[in-house]
Amino acid sequence: MPDAVVIGAGPNGLVAANLLADAGWSVEVLETQPEPGGAVRSDRGVHPDYVSDLFSAFYPLAAASPILADLELRREGLSWEHAPRVLAHPLPDGRCAVLAPGAADTAANLDTFAPGDGAAWLELHTTWNRLGPDIIRALFTPFPPVRAGARLAARLRSAGGLRLIRSLVLPVRRLGEEQFRGEGGPLLLAGNALHADLGPEAAGSGGYGWLMSMLGQTYGFPVPTGGAGALTGALVRRLERRGGAVRCGERVTEVVVRGGRAVGVRTAGGEGVAASRAVLADVSAPVLYGTLVDAAHLPGRVLDDLRRFQWDFATFKVDWALGGPVPWTAPEAATAGTVHLADGVDGLTRFAAQISMGQVPDRPFLLFGQMTTADATRSPAGTESAWAYTHVPHRIKGDAGEDGLTGAWDPAEREAMADRIESEVERWAPDFRSRIRARRILAPPTLQSMDANLHGGAINGGTAAMHQQLVFRPTPGSGRPETPVKGLYLASASAHPGGGVHGAPGANAARAALRGRTDTRQAGPRELRRMRVTR
Repeated sequence: MPDAVVIGAGPNGLVAANLLADAGWSVEVLETQPEPGGAVRSDRGVHPDYVSDLFSAFYPLAAASPILADLELRREGLSWEHAPRVLAHPLPDGRCAVLAPGAADTAANLDTFAPGDGAAWLELHTTWNRLGPDIIRALFTPFPPVRAGARLAARLRSAGGLRLIRSLVLPVRRLGEEQFRGEGGPLLLAGNALHADLGPEAAGSGGYGWLMSMLGQTYGFPVPTGGAGALTGALVRRLERRGGAVRCGERVTEVVVRGGRAVGVRTAGGEGVAASRAVLADVSAPVLYGTLVDAAHLPGRVLDDLRRFQWDFATFKVDWALGGPVPWTAPEAATAGTVHLADGVDGLTRFAAQISMGQVPDRPFLLFGQMTTADATRSPAGTESAWAYTHVPHRIKGDAGEDGLTGAWDPAEREAMADRIESEVERWAPDFRSRIRARRILAPPTLQSMDANLHGGAINGGTAAMHQQLVFRPTPGSGRPETPVKGLYLASASAHPGGGVHGAPGANAARAALRGRTDTRQAGPRELRRMRVTR
């Protein structure tokens, strides 16, 4: 029997499995889907000549992650590519806010919006240079981050103390107003905050927007050469070289608990897979506690808290195979890997407010990815592998547009929403549709069917809002990978520090398992024999 069973072969599950294997544990990873990767996968499903990333695509958090750096995945063939510009946000009047690879170039662009805004950006960047390494260390360690937190607290005092902390908990609209005179800087901050489910008026969105902007300024928004699946492939190869195994097409239906301890799992095929030391679950907290673990093994408070668990926004995505480059009216957008499309910060507020009211936005904020611009291997020369996603409510009460969308997401509604997205792109890139060779529509139910962790199309494992972060993630009083069941660890984005491809939830769970060193062989042969169920 393996020392550990990992449920789910997403990036967190694979990181956890690798760290356990590095410590000499035998590890078996069970994945529901026919291939590993979770939300880090690519294919040629839109057009045979185009590589498309199914879910996540750009990876600033992966580039910054010391956890992934320590795995040395370049030895497994992983390499990274960068677009000439990191991010662009065009405006209707032809101006375009640009996050360039160099802070001086970003500052020069922002000075075109208002003199002095470049200096304000460089001041934010200087603060990041002083605090960034400690923020990353604190972010990617279990909560509370005692050592990293102590170093960060000392640096915070010298970098502005309470005044800086106040800035980071501000809504991003207010942060932008305090820091800049023109529209460019606020656009970069607010658009990056909406990479999570944090609208311009949300408390803490200023800190998140600053974090994502500074990660982009420092590391860029890199992509794996050849597609997102290259990152997954490197993690799998590394694990297998260390003796670990990944079994796909194996859906876990139960975490088996004996005497208050997780002793293995049971699959949909009836197989019992025993684990002599630990079970690590790269699944959402609601699935782990609401489906896989019998309620009899959980405190009533946990189940009650889970009824208050909040998902992040639902997601609607369209992939395209384009016969030529996107015809942007703002030339700066042509060389950016990521393009944000919205009518300024006010447009972002309007978008977030419509979602909060349960309405499908009529002018959706789009995150648009130009993958061939970032990585020339993604499609033939002179073409573009592209995608855009937007957010919609989980429970739709109405449609702010004219299509009467209800959230049924039947074929007619999927096509109507995809057309709405394309119409929005055409506002910034006239004649965009003439470049489309093929498209693929991924509505919220489709995303969930391809990765059960993407509940209703939620891509971050739960809201990034302050009330469900740190000690409140996934429920109040948690913040750590340990669960109420001994030997069972939460290793998904539902755990601290949350969404993004950085491996921290998986690493935290693996390290907790190694510290715990629970050995279910102590449960005795009778309990383990009960798990040996034939298929």
